[in-house]
Amino acid sequence: MKYPALPGLTWDGKIYYNADMGVLEALIPNGGFPSAHAPALLELPGGDMLCAWFAGSYEGNGDVHIVCARLPKDGEGWLPPVDVSNAPHRSEQNPSLFLGPDNAVWCMYTSQLERQEGKGSMQYTAVIKRQKSFDGGLTWEPFEVMFSEEGTFARQPIQVLSNGRWIYSTWVCSDADDGMAGDPTVFRVSDDGGNTWKQVPMPNSKGHVHANVIELENGHLVAFLRHRGAYRIHRSDSFDYGDTWSEPVPTPLPNNNAGISAIKLQSGRIAIAYNPTSAASYIPGKAQWPGLRCPVAVALSEDGGLTFPLVRWMERGEGFMGEENRVNNKSYEYPFLMQSRDGQLHLAYASHNRYGIKYMRFTEEDVMGAKRKK
Repeated sequence: MKYPALPGLTWDGKIYYNADMGVLEALIPNGGFPSAHAPALLELPGGDMLCAWFAGSYEGNGDVHIVCARLPKDGEGWLPPVDVSNAPHRSEQNPSLFLGPDNAVWCMYTSQLERQEGKGSMQYTAVIKRQKSFDGGLTWEPFEVMFSEEGTFARQPIQVLSNGRWIYSTWVCSDADDGMAGDPTVFRVSDDGGNTWKQVPMPNSKGHVHANVIELENGHLVAFLRHRGAYRIHRSDSFDYGDTWSEPVPTPLPNNNAGISAIKLQSGRIAIAYNPTSAASYIPGKAQWPGLRCPVAVALSEDGGLTFPLVRWMERGEGFMGEENRVNNKSYEYPFLMQSRDGQLHLAYASHNRYGIKYMRFTEEDVMGAKRKK
């Protein structure tokens, strides 16, 4: 269908055509919550889209919970979100969406104790919960705990490999003195459709989180990782369906210690959505938050993620440039990138300093610079 030209986005969920960028975009209704973060997307079998994120007063507070909005197929815009989780005194974060073998949508997310006076992050108390929807995200069953080991954190959904194996990327948070700089990556692997799981640690992966697993070819997996040192996106390889992993090494892409999203496209290219910024200097063993989470870029690789010659800024923010303007741009962060069955790319991220979630739709050719016809 044709969408109206962009007059200036409002938080009504309506999809507009941005003639300047050549993309479609919308601001998803935020449900009246003051903060929104960490979106996840899923295409349903009938073509509708779901977007889940965590909403509430602020990350870590006890009112933070998971919500989910729906975009009807060929619809004009996103519908307001419905509540998924509701656990008083727990901060529930980082949802992922997965179509289970039971024909239900699985929403998996982290659940930690609420913020406590004198404490920093309470992520070391987190467990992984799951809730199911049997009506396409309209209503949700009560939660169950999937992984009860405290400190377990995650973001990418379950990935199903060519041999039928499931792999779920987690990292382990602790209350240690080195804080988040010490978080290592540990994969959860299931060979029986999620009934039982084993743990596979990534060697020398302290400070490497948000592992995004891609199967390059049968049995050869690559994981792209956020780096706590705000240095570069790192990668690790497995050649045995995730039974063993190499030590992570830097890629050419900068990293600002914020969420990333990596997928393999139908063309065979690798696409990564990220903030193309980093800290002024790298300090080994120290977690850094350089502050600037703008712009949002999508990079394409034609050699399995070794190089990324094609990069386009999809979200330019307020457009301020230069070191002196670093604080004038709002934050646009934690992108989630997916490709639907029709080949379209869908991007969602926390927008306008986490006021809500922004959604974009475009093509691989748009990233490479081709002009879209309205």
